Order: sequence, then structure tokens, then C-alpha cells
Amino acid sequence: MIDEHEKTKIVIFTGSGISAESGLDTFNDQTGLWMNHRIEDVATPTAWHRHPQEVLAFYNELRMKACNSQPNAAHLAIAALESRFDVVVITQNVDDLHERAGSKCVLHLHGQINLAQSTVDEQLIYKIDESPILLGDLCEKGSQLRPHIVWYGENVPNIEKAQLLFKSAKKVLVVGTSLTTQPAAGLITKARHTAEKVLIALEISRKPYGYAFMRGKATSLVPYVVGCWLNGQKAR
Repeated sequence: MIDEHEKTKIVIFTGSGISAESGLDTFNDQTGLWMNHRIEDVATPTAWHRHPQEVLAFYNELRMKACNSQPNAAHLAIAALESRFDVVVITQNVDDLHERAGSKCVLHLHGQINLAQSTVDEQLIYKIDESPILLGDLCEKGSQLRPHIVWYGENVPNIEKAQLLFKSAKKVLVVGTSLTTQPAAGLITKARHTAEKVLIALEISRKPYGYAFMRGKATSLVPYVVGCWLNGQKAR
């Protein structure tokens, strides 16, 4: 007989707040800065075309920071859910902390910092780990490599898959996102009306309908919610 918990689909949706507790910088909505850089200067196709060397330097630094950071208690607790549930992590983060914590099914909406891609063929993707991307590093088609990052103004290729996953979930846990970056922020509205839905954040601009809001750090509250679910209880 299959245990009922094993059939339960859980979707975890994470934003930069969970990685911030591992020491990674987040985009500041109030200042418009990310690691002391304006988003317009480092995270748009226009920035890449105008000054690719500066953009590469920014992501090379971010890549090293991500590689030197470690999964925290929230990442580890999320991975522990897989012992009893069917878990999918959907993340806005470009680091691989979920994977290193042990999560086996992770869908990255905005790309992965430890990958590079061709500028002429987005299907040509290369694992580079902590290695820098330099001007003159070319793909097999002879085109400059760029960070495997979905920049502002670009399409989010995994968004439709993420919507379907939200619709299939019986439990949803949203962690560390300001719910301001579109279209990712709209995903939370795709969850079932009957699903148990929990949102953990330090601050939110609005409380989404149907979600239980827990204000606090991910490293404290995520293990609590995970413990409730593993014990067959609702998180309250």
C-alpha cells in the first residue's frame, strides 16, 4: 500500500530571501541596486550589448559568491520533505543551494549562475561551475558566451511549466520573495483553492488571498512548517 503522504504533491516557491540567509546579496526594491549595481547596468539585454565586459565581471563575482556560500537550514528542511512527499522546488534564484542541500527536482525560472550559454543559440548551455566567463570565450558556433540568466525584458521559458506545477499541488510553500517580480510573482495565484498555502517572508507588500502568512526568517520558519507537514499536521 502507498502511504497517502507519498502521493501528495508539494510545490516550494523560493525567492532571494532564502539565499540571503546564506550570505548572498539580494536586489533591493527601494534603491534599485543589486550588489551595488543598477539593474539597468547589469541585468538587461541592453546592458549586455553596450558593455558586456562589465556585465561579465558582475556575474563572475556573483558566481564566486554563490559557489562559496552554503545551504542553510531552510534549504536543508525543504530537501527533507522528499522523504515523504512528491516535492518540486520552483525558484527565482540563480544559485544552486537547493541542489546542494539535496533537492532533486528544482526548476529555475531565471537561469543558473553556474551555467553559460551561447548568444546565438540559447539551447547551447555549458556547465562552468565557478569558472569566469571572459570576452573571447566562444560557443561551438563561434559566438560569445554569456551568463545563463534570464534578464529583465527577456522571456521566462519555464513559466508555463511552473504554472502547471502550481495547479497540481496539494500544498504550497512560498519563501523569501517580495512578490514584485513578474511574471514569477503571478504564479502564486495559480494554486488550487483547496491547497494548503503558506507564505514566509520578512516583509510583504500584500498578503495573497488564501495564504497563511508567517513573518520571520526562513531558517527558523521553514523547518517549523516542514516539521508540521512531516508529522501530518497543518502549519499554523
